[in-house]
Amino acid sequence: MAKILISGKHGSDNPTLATLPYIAAKTAKAQGHDPVIWLWDEATALVRPGAAEHIVGVNVKALKDVLPDVLAMGIPIWACKGCALARGVEEGTMISNAEIKEMADFIQALTECDKNIEF
Repeated sequence: MAKILISGKHGSDNPTLATLPYIAAKTAKAQGHDPVIWLWDEATALVRPGAAEHIVGVNVKALKDVLPDVLAMGIPIWACKGCALARGVEEGTMISNAEIKEMADFIQALTECDKNIEF
């Protein structure tokens, strides 16, 4: 099966697009693939505990209903270091499965993945 890097850059600015990386990762994992979620920009704020509670997009499940499955499936959630720090997110203040990563980590993951999807 494929290793898939799923990037998202939206948070409360666009709840629908904010939720799609999690739905895609959950679906990919259920199909036997190996997804990783990479968050940029506003999406990095969503690694704070409780942040998903208020993300409800159009014609998609609320993020609070998708996130528990993503976490239970053990899907890694990587937050861009610069983006996260700019939003006050630091190690130790994040949901499970979430880690702060740097650009070198993104490039390495990108070179190792079979597919890259961006929302």
